[in-house]
Parts: sequence; structure tokens; C-alpha cells
Amino acid sequence: MANILVAGLVNIETTLKIEGFPQHYYPVTYPFDGIQSSVSGVAYNVAKALATLGDEVDLCTLLAPDMAGDQVQQALAKIPRINACLDMSMQSTPQSVILYDPQGQRQIHVDLKDIQQRSYSSPQLSQRLSKADAVVMCNINFARPMLEQAKQAGKLIATDVHTLGDIEDEYNQQFLAAADVLFLSDEQVEGDYHQFIWQLVERYHNSVIVMGLGSNGALLFTQQSGHIQHFPAINTRTIVNTIGAGDALFSCFLHYYVASKNAEQALQRAITFASYKIGEAGAACGFLNHQQLEDLLGN
Repeated sequence: MANILVAGLVNIETTLKIEGFPQHYYPVTYPFDGIQSSVSGVAYNVAKALATLGDEVDLCTLLAPDMAGDQVQQALAKIPRINACLDMSMQSTPQSVILYDPQGQRQIHVDLKDIQQRSYSSPQLSQRLSKADAVVMCNINFARPMLEQAKQAGKLIATDVHTLGDIEDEYNQQFLAAADVLFLSDEQVEGDYHQFIWQLVERYHNSVIVMGLGSNGALLFTQQSGHIQHFPAINTRTIVNTIGAGDALFSCFLHYYVASKNAEQALQRAITFASYKIGEAGAACGFLNHQQLEDLLGN
């Protein structure tokens, strides 16, 4: 299995099950077994998924020496194959609240605290980066200096910019330009999805682009094939909450792509992995290991 460095957000996530959207006002509700708190955040979700699939993961993130930060460290210590490279200089650890309904729709509220104004520092970074087979750079400000370091070291760079409506988006431009493997969602794309992907290809020359389409599956472009393919979604079990589906898709794709460089095979497996994952409520729950996924696929 691969050694992968992941840099990005880790936070405490609270999920709340509601009856449906739009949410009407109530002075008090009692959603028995409908409120859960756990460690999450894009970098944690990706790192945990990769580690569950069998990869060795170096996780770089910023936390605070508070109760939430302690919870994160305790959770990380329980996951085999994750090496936590933590900068504990924040005043408060980021948190999120996610509302979700029985249809799997969700609304995410993320409190980043002051993480966007902080830089990451760790004496382990250069050593961890040098041995990595690939690096995941989440689109958060403290990861920006690492992009150039990873490029100079000749590492495969993967990033998920999540929602993107403009290929010249100022915030994401640096990540778009650096990514060998680029993931994004269709949620803010207006007009033809294929045309949007071709615009990205012409502008940034990424080796692989995957656009997640939610219940409609995903689109895949590779420089090797020179065309865009559609991969339909599948259902493996009842959907509970779609939060974290994109992180699961991204993680599983990278796990297989680093091993084989076969993007089509990697995406097909990733779609199955993500489908199974959304049968649980939390963003960092429901991950299959490598053998369980292969068994589910009948291999």
C-alpha cells in the first residue's frame, strides 16, 4: 500500500437529524438518537478512509490545546496507519454542525475559527513529504505553501476543490493549477458539465479530473484517454446521510489510482465505496477496508 501525506482541516462535527427541508421553527425538539458528535473535517475523513483501505497516512493539520483538540488527538491515536503531524497553535479547534433529513439532503455549517489566518509549522514536514507516494492538499490556506514544496519534490498532487462555478476562481486557482488529480462537484457548475471540464483541461492541464454528480454518478477525464466518460451511481444500501460522500469518492479513487494508475478502475471502485459509506450518518463513518470492498465487488 502507498504512503500518502494529507494536509487539511480537522474539526469536531455535530450531526442533527431533522424531519425535512425547509426547516420550520420549533422552540424545542427531541430527536432521540438524532444528534451525534464526532471527529471529522475533510482531511480527517480522507486520512481515515485511506488508512482504512490500508495506506500509511501522514496527517498535517492545525488544532488548539482545548477539549475539542484533545478529542481529535484521542480519535487519531485509535486509527492504525495514521501518523498525526499536528500544529497545536490555534486558540480554538474548528467545529461544524450538519443538518440532514431522511432523504439524505444535508446543510453544513462550518466554523473555521481563525485557521484561515494561520500557517502550519512542523519539523516533520520535509521528511514526511520526501517519503510520500502522493500528497493530498485540501483547499485551505495553510496548505498553500506545501503545494510548491510538493511540486519541487516531484510528488503526485491530488486536491478536491468541492464546489466550483468559475475556472478562474481566485481562492482555488493555486490548487487548480497544482493538481495532477483534481476533484470537484457539479453543485455550482452552470451549463454543460462537459464543457466546464474541457475549460479546466485547457486552462490547467490536469492529468485527471473527476466531477462528482451526486446521485447521477461521476464524470472522468484523463489526459491518457483524451475524452470524458460517465460512470453511473450505484446503490449498495439504504442512504442515511450524503455528508462525506465526496471525500469517500476522492479517497478511494486515490487509493487505487496511486497503486495502478488506472483511473477508470479506480473510479468504479470509488463509486461503490462512496455508495456504501453514505449508509451511515457521520462524514467519517461507514468506510470499507480494501478486502471488504473487493468482496463487495465480487473480486
